[in-house]
Amino acid sequence: MIKIWSMKKNEEQAGKKKSKVSAAQIRLQKDLTQLEFPPTIKIHFPDPAKQVNFELYIIPDEGFFKGGVYPFSVNIPEAYPHEPPKIKCMKKIYHPNIDLEGNVCLNILREDWKPVLDLTAVMNGLNFLFLEPNPDDPLNKDAANELKQNREQFKKSVVRSMGGGAVGTVSFEDIRAQSFTMPEFKPLSALKSTDLPDAKKPPAPDTKDANGDVTMAT
Repeated sequence: MIKIWSMKKNEEQAGKKKSKVSAAQIRLQKDLTQLEFPPTIKIHFPDPAKQVNFELYIIPDEGFFKGGVYPFSVNIPEAYPHEPPKIKCMKKIYHPNIDLEGNVCLNILREDWKPVLDLTAVMNGLNFLFLEPNPDDPLNKDAANELKQNREQFKKSVVRSMGGGAVGTVSFEDIRAQSFTMPEFKPLSALKSTDLPDAKKPPAPDTKDANGDVTMAT
């Protein structure tokens, strides 16, 4: 009787454990297996067991922002994919579509978000802001006005801010690639299924011992 009760208790505990995997985590796992982004984007998981919080590093190889490293924190909300990821720039930068507090103005993170969109769309949209900044939908109006009125001066301001200088009365940190301390970027394939909490993992294959007898995997 005690043994049966114990087995039932273990089953209940197992059921509770499985329920910890949210719909957001399941969708996130799918997104991670289908990620496609250019080599100018790097992804880093500070805690691989908490994939709902990670970092993106954009390292442009052309355009105004070439030569800098732009880090972003990404948080996947419980309501994902019905709500977009929450993204903030981790450094103060001079950009028309990113304010000095790190808030990002990107249409698919706001009114144009749809549940069919995924992390690939978000990453590529964010990357595009560094290839083609949009002064017509600004968060930093000073940067937007300068880009509209004098592109060459805007370029100089970006380079100055990237090197740790000041633009107007605002000072910036040095985020040039040669000065930036990068985290260790592990292959994404190593994180796709092994580190999601309570993820269903494939069973280990059966093996044979020296006598040719099959040993069941546990």
